[in-house]
Amino acid sequence: MADIQYYGTGRRKTSTARVYLRPGSGVITVNKRDFNSYFPNEALQMIIRQPLRLTETVEKFDILVNVDGGGTAGQAGAVRHGITRALIEFNSDLRPTLKKAGLITRDPRRKERKKYGQKGARARFQFSKR
Repeated sequence: MADIQYYGTGRRKTSTARVYLRPGSGVITVNKRDFNSYFPNEALQMIIRQPLRLTETVEKFDILVNVDGGGTAGQAGAVRHGITRALIEFNSDLRPTLKKAGLITRDPRRKERKKYGQKGARARFQFSKR
């Protein structure tokens, strides 16, 4: 195991990602699988690499991620949040750049609960006068 590593926990919807940054060549491993096979969607890959591109640290770190819960989009958001937190642990001078891009703030949006007497969270049963 590497001597130096930086840790960050990221969350989004119901997903939680534990991210470890280790000095390396830019290899990303998600749940012991290759990054490109775990997130085949190009948009999700771009979302995950966003904090690395902003701070120009794409080729500096090997990233090991354990992600759990939710779907692929939520997991990608959680990984991005975790990478951001780990980068801040690595160098707190990167915080203003990441803050300006809005990556530090956890996205609070969640699924709204279904209410009783209704079809869904906001949808109602069809109304009829007679």
